[in-house]
Amino acid sequence: MSHHHPLFARFYARTSLLMDRGLGTHRRTLLDGLAGRVLEVGAGNGLNFPHYPGSVTEVLAVEPEPHLRALAQTRASQDDGQIKVPVKVVDGWADRLPADDGSCDAAVASLVLCSVPDQATALAEIARVLKPGGQLRFLEHVRNPRTARRRVQQTLDATGIWPWFGGGCHCSRDTLTAIENAGFTTGHVETLTSADTGVPFPTAPQIIGTASRA
Repeated sequence: MSHHHPLFARFYARTSLLMDRGLGTHRRTLLDGLAGRVLEVGAGNGLNFPHYPGSVTEVLAVEPEPHLRALAQTRASQDDGQIKVPVKVVDGWADRLPADDGSCDAAVASLVLCSVPDQATALAEIARVLKPGGQLRFLEHVRNPRTARRRVQQTLDATGIWPWFGGGCHCSRDTLTAIENAGFTTGHVETLTSADTGVPFPTAPQIIGTASRA
C-alpha cells in the first residue's frame, strides 16, 4: 500500500521545516477547537501533531510514503510535552482510508489534496469516515486567480513537470470546488497569499477553512 517518493520525501522533510516558519500559525488556526477522534489524511512528517488541542481524544494519521511515515511515527512518539493528544500513525491511501464508516468526528486535509490521484474519490472517502455533521478542516494550495499565473500552473501540471518534481502535486487544482462538489457544506474560507505564509508560487495561494458533511 505504500507510496514511494524517496527523493521528494527527503526534500520535503527538510523544506517543510523552513516553510513552517510561515505556516505554523495557520496550522494552529486550522486545528483550533477540534474535539473527539480525528483522521488526518496525508500526515507527512507530522508537523500538525503539536497543534492538536487537548480536546482531541485520538488522531489517526494516515501517510502512504514510508520515509515521511517513519518521521511522523518518531514525532508522535516523542515524550517532550509538545504533543497533547494520542497519535496513531498508519499506512494508507486517501482513496482507501483505514477507518470504519462514521467513525471520526473530524478530518484534516493539510497540503495533501493537491497530490491525491483523484480528489473526488478521496473526498468521498473522507465523507464516508465522518459522522453525520462531522467537520473537514482544510489547508490547501489552489489555482491562482490571476490568469497569467493560473496558466503557468496549468502548464506545469499538463506537462507533468510539477507532479514529477512535487511528488504527485498538481498546483492548478480547484480544490474548493472539489470539496463542494463532494457534498460538503463549506463554512468560513480564507485565502492566504505568499505574504501570509511564505510559501512561494506556484504552490500559492492557499485556502484555509472548514466544511461539514451533509
